[in-house]
Amino acid sequence: QVQLVESGGGLMQAGGSLRLSCAASGRTFSSYAMGWFRQAPGKEREFVAGISGSGGFTYYADFVKGRFTIARDNAKKAVYLQMNSLKPEDTAVYYCAASTVVTKRSSVYDYWGQGTQVTVSS
Repeated sequence: QVQLVESGGGLMQAGGSLRLSCAASGRTFSSYAMGWFRQAPGKEREFVAGISGSGGFTYYADFVKGRFTIARDNAKKAVYLQMNSLKPEDTAVYYCAASTVVTKRSSVYDYWGQGTQVTVSS
């Protein structure tokens, strides 16, 4: 079992930065690939960024490449999403999730956090 708790969301002006954190419980955190997803009102949940269990492999949705960075600290059982150059269209609830495989497919992820709201004003 893995429990995930996100934090760090909030209200930010366009062009600003936020850092999301996801704290995990469980003894096997490093064996899980981690992903960040987001869901805007009226839209489907979409993949944002992912990272392998070791942290050696990262992958991103095209719309965040060059702006967002995912990282993890296995000793602290945490994963982070640094978001720079925020745009109003980044407004969404952001979720972290854990999977036993590296994937962009949300259906494959086994564990999910409760989400944290990010609102970007123009």
